[in-house]
Amino acid sequence: MKTKAPVAKNERLDVTIADLTYQGMGVAKVDDFPLFIENALPGEELTIQVTKVQSHYGFARAVAWKSESPDRVKDVDKTYRQTGIAPLQHLAYPAQLKFKQHQIAELFSKDHQDVDVAPTLGMDNPTQYRNKAQVPVRMIKGQLETGFYRQHSHDLIPLTDFYIQDPAIDAAIIKVRDILRQFEIPAYNEISDKGVIRNIMVRRGYYSHEMMIVLISRTQKLPSQAQLVDQIHQALPEVTSIVLNVNAKKTNVIMGNVTRTLYGKPTIEDSLLGLTFAISARSFYQVNPQQTEKLYQMAIDKAGLTGEETVIDAYCGIGTISLALAKHAKQVYGVDVVSEAIEDAKVNAQKNHLSNVTFEINKAEYQMAKWQEDGVKPDVVVVDPPRKGLAESLIDSTAKMGPKKVVYVSCNPATLVRDVTRFQELGYEIDGPIQPVDQFPQTPHVESVTVLVKK
Repeated sequence: MKTKAPVAKNERLDVTIADLTYQGMGVAKVDDFPLFIENALPGEELTIQVTKVQSHYGFARAVAWKSESPDRVKDVDKTYRQTGIAPLQHLAYPAQLKFKQHQIAELFSKDHQDVDVAPTLGMDNPTQYRNKAQVPVRMIKGQLETGFYRQHSHDLIPLTDFYIQDPAIDAAIIKVRDILRQFEIPAYNEISDKGVIRNIMVRRGYYSHEMMIVLISRTQKLPSQAQLVDQIHQALPEVTSIVLNVNAKKTNVIMGNVTRTLYGKPTIEDSLLGLTFAISARSFYQVNPQQTEKLYQMAIDKAGLTGEETVIDAYCGIGTISLALAKHAKQVYGVDVVSEAIEDAKVNAQKNHLSNVTFEINKAEYQMAKWQEDGVKPDVVVVDPPRKGLAESLIDSTAKMGPKKVVYVSCNPATLVRDVTRFQELGYEIDGPIQPVDQFPQTPHVESVTVLVKK
């Protein structure tokens, strides 16, 4: 029998915010029926208007505040909320760190697990931290503009300061935008599938200050390509690499499969935990270098290596964790599905004179099964999967190999809880507190390190 929701669309109500969702929206309950409200914080009393009603929950917007949270930050730019760049900027930073700790603890308690979650490791400056930007380019009123999409839409809001990005990257985007305007290069039009430039991507080494500009284009060649490239590297002295990425498909995927170096080298270099890494246009590299060092150091410390161990790094990317582990282990095996990442990883092993590392191109779950069949016996397995978490087959293969420890670096607490439960069914248990690390200040995302040991 379908029960009727206790609220109706457009109805105005007075509510008290009880909690924040994992997306950072306020939650108010009307007869146990949850309403989600943007820009509302726990403890606040406000008048809301219901905007949408589903069978089990609804959405509302704040109309007026009767009381405000002591954790509310007043002076915020609503553009960052509209575009989803900084959805938590209205929450004071110490409260953001508590929210992230609470988020992990809450998900485990919903799963009837009482786990210890340590306070979140934060940043001294929780802004201007991103070392990579991918910004869409569109024509607005006949002029090429760079900015960010309004949430849940493809309407571009022009922006010059992205708040959470390295300011040198923001400045570079404007220089490139102005040069594209100068050469009258048209931006891509999604509707007509015409035009040229779809996105501009900039990467900048935190320690090296080497900069890469990637122009993502619908066409195989850019109009006035040679002059354009010349102008960019003259305008931006830090640029050591200019790359063209071709994406001719009608798609929401940002990058295509064809990448050509137009100036300099195909990679930039940066260092992490004292190691040097070559980073190409399409390879994954953590966007917050200061926090990544804390995160990876934590993973290494928790692995407890003595120099005698065999370690597997599933989802190794360009080898950042693998090579850091290799300095403390006997042998490290890394696997990743992206072939360019593995090419970079092999180059990075040579750069850092580390010969005790083997890299394979494969899906992590297939390679784990293969290593297991080949009789590889790891002492420690490190996993750092994407948001969707681990494939069940990977967890099964890992458990069959029987490592003493599994170090799980997670970027999604929901899949972490699911995967940890599976490991527990196969004879592993959580060892010590889970350690959250704030890789993405001003957003609801949280990374964490969990150690599982064989019972």
